[in-house]
Amino acid sequence: MADNNVRVEIYDQSYNLRGSDEEHIRKLSDYVDRKMRSVAEHTSTVDSLRVAVLAALNIADELMIIKSKYENVASEYTNRASSLRNALDSALEEALLESRRAG
Repeated sequence: MADNNVRVEIYDQSYNLRGSDEEHIRKLSDYVDRKMRSVAEHTSTVDSLRVAVLAALNIADELMIIKSKYENVASEYTNRASSLRNALDSALEEALLESRRAG
């Protein structure tokens, strides 16, 4: 799949971005634009670099929260899988012993 040039606008600045999925690039750009505008509404700064850094920190915070939740869920599933494997191993051993006794 060839890379496309996509022109987007983020916080009133135009950027030419390149990627294979134009829709995905536009979604990312829209998300960053919304974050920057939200930060700008809640702060008194008009410096776009400062707004961009604060927006990046907000996005990083969201990422860390989601990553932590993912790791907790992954750990829970790993523990459940281990418990089920042990239960299955025990059941199979018991069935094997009973078939040997019966045979």
